[in-house]
Amino acid sequence: MKFGTVALIGRPNVGKSSLINALLKTRAVIISPKPQTTRNSIRCIYNDENAQIIFTDTPGLYKVKNSKDKLGIFLNDEILSAIENSDVILWLVDASTQKLQPDDYEIAEILPPKIPVILAANKSDKADSSRVFKLYENIYKFQNKIAVSAKLNRGLENLMENILPLIPEGEPLYDPEILMDTTEKFMAAEIIREKILMSLRDEIPHCIAVEIDEYKSPDEYPERKKLYIRASLITETEGQKKILIGSKGEMIKKIGAMSRKNLEEVTGFGVFLDLWVKVMPGWRKNQTALKRLGYS
Repeated sequence: MKFGTVALIGRPNVGKSSLINALLKTRAVIISPKPQTTRNSIRCIYNDENAQIIFTDTPGLYKVKNSKDKLGIFLNDEILSAIENSDVILWLVDASTQKLQPDDYEIAEILPPKIPVILAANKSDKADSSRVFKLYENIYKFQNKIAVSAKLNRGLENLMENILPLIPEGEPLYDPEILMDTTEKFMAAEIIREKILMSLRDEIPHCIAVEIDEYKSPDEYPERKKLYIRASLITETEGQKKILIGSKGEMIKKIGAMSRKNLEEVTGFGVFLDLWVKVMPGWRKNQTALKRLGYS
């Protein structure tokens, strides 16, 4: 048996979360076309008869403009920690990339020289991967280069065949039924945040965090027939709060309905979801607030 960790890195929105979902053949992590969809490094567990591999989904590298940007610093620390604790690094790029960006050079600079790096070109169904491979060969020497399409499940077997030889021998750490190394409360918060990302225009979701205030499951409380979740949607301004609530409460109702349906699918319980909107000015720059919200 083999056991090890693979860190997924790359620019925002290249499909890291989509690739993990495709490899695990289930929707383990949230996806969205908007930056900062992934904020925490999320450990997802792949199992087959020969190996157990922890795929760590990382945030996209974030440009920190000043020392007050505590959330940005946290996002970058999550990437560095995932890289340093991995056996293999999977650098995911968009196959349609025409030229290198500053983000690419910054990623190349933080890669440890002793950890093998595989370059994977996602969305290869839409572009010729050979062009992007030549582009990235100019800034890093890769263990191998693989064309994949997370959307169409193409190239995934080839990708795993290249990853497995690089994984060390070891016994599985997790039960095969476990898909994510995280808590039910974290999962619930991520599902709700995904629905916010899907429902609001680009600039608002980055100012919003989700805090689970109460989580009572029938597993823990047998007298309950439904899973009860009370969650606070944290915004920075009163204006953002109004947008999140929407005219006559329509937006918050929409987010609640979408979240409830997804939570019921994931947990197998009926769900009573109680959403509240709270204003916490400057929470992204406040270390105490970030720690409370799980970004520390």
